[in-house]
Amino acid sequence: MEYGLLGEKLGHSFSPQLHNALADYDYRLYPTPPEAVEELFRRREFKGLNVTIPYKQTVIPLCDEVDPRAAAIGAVNTVVNREGRLTGYNTDIDGLIYLAKRAGVEMAGKKVVILGSGGTSRTARAAARELGAADVVVVSRHGEDNYENLSRHAGAQVLINTTPVGMYPNCGAAPVSLEAFPRLEGVLDVVYNPLRTALLMEAEAWGIPCSCGLPMLAAQARRAAELFTGGRIPDHRLEEVIAGLAARTRNVVLIGMPGCGKSAVGRALAKRLGKTFVDLDAEIVRRAGRPIPDIFAREGEDAFRALESQAVREAGARTGCVLSTGGGVVTREENYPPLHQNGVIVHITRALELLPVNGRPVSQSTDLRELWRRREPLYQSFADLTVDNNGPMEETVQRILEEVDRR
Repeated sequence: MEYGLLGEKLGHSFSPQLHNALADYDYRLYPTPPEAVEELFRRREFKGLNVTIPYKQTVIPLCDEVDPRAAAIGAVNTVVNREGRLTGYNTDIDGLIYLAKRAGVEMAGKKVVILGSGGTSRTARAAARELGAADVVVVSRHGEDNYENLSRHAGAQVLINTTPVGMYPNCGAAPVSLEAFPRLEGVLDVVYNPLRTALLMEAEAWGIPCSCGLPMLAAQARRAAELFTGGRIPDHRLEEVIAGLAARTRNVVLIGMPGCGKSAVGRALAKRLGKTFVDLDAEIVRRAGRPIPDIFAREGEDAFRALESQAVREAGARTGCVLSTGGGVVTREENYPPLHQNGVIVHITRALELLPVNGRPVSQSTDLRELWRRREPLYQSFADLTVDNNGPMEETVQRILEEVDRR
């Protein structure tokens, strides 16, 4: 092998995409059982490796030399073979420092609280100190500083989550409420799936600078690639890679009045983007085994909305999709977080006189102007952008592509 990622289970790694985008070399995944790691290092038939859990400590004694930063952290995630001599590095710290600077989160002279005490926590501690933090506190479940006495650190100015709480598939969970830290100036979450954890959505609501871990993932890969090749990869190239990863990962969510064209636009949009199309109304019908008018007639709107919210939670946790929602999805505030966590939400509008009503229970039972009066503020509260769909569908799709691409 030349370059690759060493680990025990590597089925969902972004690493090949990142390295193949950042540098001109072949990069592969090498799932390796624990008993084979020592022999792999003894033979040294590789130019460079990234190392992931559970081998970040295992490989330390197998290296001829360990970079001081990696030694201080107690973890190696990058190994370079230079003429048969293996040197271990930790590029996660480079990734976290880039993440903080990119998000505009200043740590110099600040009190930093780090949630979690594992390997990534040690990296966060090293990064915070390197960035000049005045005080660094680690909160864990059983340590002196724990989740039962957060009030001791209410003056924290920066919060870094290094736990997996809120990570897919357990979307919506948060390790803490930000109400415990009223002086926060920045929130970083190393989780990158979903793109916005519940913790980050709370930070957004408070207007606090924040970021998920996707830029950290890309920046640590950038530094590893530089160590492998001896070259430099400029920030603008790194930003292109981050934007590309985010574009492939994020969902495009379509909301709007019944009959405004969400399904047709969504199918065309998914084809243009190479994403999976998900029609939430069709998914509800499939699960219920009967059409939506029948659900309304037999069980009422509340029962339908409960089915809809369940479908929203499951679909919103997916990535790389175009989601077409029902016209009333905005009537439940609980539907916003799962749609927002991975998505850019597009409100599609259409002239009321062009909206069909057949097969749409709410549209048939309510005057469309009254329905629009009630729902328009809700659509606006959910939406990141609004696109008119009164002209040719191809023009609508193109406008959405242009608007989404700017984000």
